[in-house]
Amino acid sequence: MVVGGELRRLREACDISRGDAGYHIRASDTKISRMELGRTGFKTRDVADLLTLYGVTGAAERDTLLALAEQANRPGWWSAYGDAVPSWFEPYLGLEQAASLIRSWEVQFVPGLLQTEDYARAVAGLGRGLSEEDVERRVEVRMRRQEILTRRRPVRLWAVLDEAALRRPVGGREVMRAQIAHLIDMAALPNVTIQLMPFSHGGHAAAGGPITILRMAEDLLPDVVYLEQLNSAIYPDKPSDIVLYWDVMNRLSIEAEPVDASLRSLRRILGEV
Repeated sequence: MVVGGELRRLREACDISRGDAGYHIRASDTKISRMELGRTGFKTRDVADLLTLYGVTGAAERDTLLALAEQANRPGWWSAYGDAVPSWFEPYLGLEQAASLIRSWEVQFVPGLLQTEDYARAVAGLGRGLSEEDVERRVEVRMRRQEILTRRRPVRLWAVLDEAALRRPVGGREVMRAQIAHLIDMAALPNVTIQLMPFSHGGHAAAGGPITILRMAEDLLPDVVYLEQLNSAIYPDKPSDIVLYWDVMNRLSIEAEPVDASLRSLRRILGEV
C-alpha cells in the first residue's frame, strides 16, 4: 500500500494518466490502479520503468522504492494466520512491521500492542461467531505483533488512552488489574510513551473513534493514517487528511495528562480496580 500510494503520488505530480502509465509498461490502466492500491504484486522492472517515467532519477529514492517493492512481494509472518486475520486488517500488519513510529489514540480498549494475553483474549472473545480456536489464533497474532516493541531496532510507540478504556472491566477485575500493571511496566521502556486523557478534561480534539498514524522507517515514504471501524478500515491518504490527523494527534498529546502525571494516574486507577 505504501509503495503503491507513492507511485500514485509521483504519477499525479507528473500529470500522467493511468492509461499512459500502463502503456509505458505494456499493461492496462486497471493494473496501474491495482498497483497503486496495493492489491497486486510488483514486478521490479515495472516499478523501475514507472520511476523513470515519473522522473525519479535519484539513486536513494529509486533504491528505496525498488527494495520495498521487492519486499512487498514476500509473504509476512501473518500470512500463516489467514484464517484468523480479517482481510481488511492484513495490510495494517505489514505497515505496523515497517513503521519506525506509531502514534495512537484509543477510546474503548487498550491498544493491541500494549495488551496482556488475558486482556487480548477477552477482547477477541467479543467478536461474534468466533470459536475458541478462532479467539486463540487472534490472541497469538496480537502477541506476535508486540515483538516490534522489543526487537533490536524497536518501534517507537506513543499512545494516548481515554480513561474509559481503563475503567471498562474487560475480562473482569483481575484481568484489568494485570492489564493496568502491564501498562505501567511498558511505560518504563525507552521507546514507549503512554498518556492518559482523564474524564476531568471534558471534551477533546478527537471526538470520534480510534486513530493510528504510522511513520515509515524510510524517510522518503509518506505517513499512513489508519482508522479502524467495526468490520473494516480506511486509510485517508490525501496530504490534507494526513496533516489534519497529525494536528488532532498532537492536540490530544497536549490535552492529555503529561507522562509523569499519567503514570501516577495509572497507579491510582490500579489501586481502585
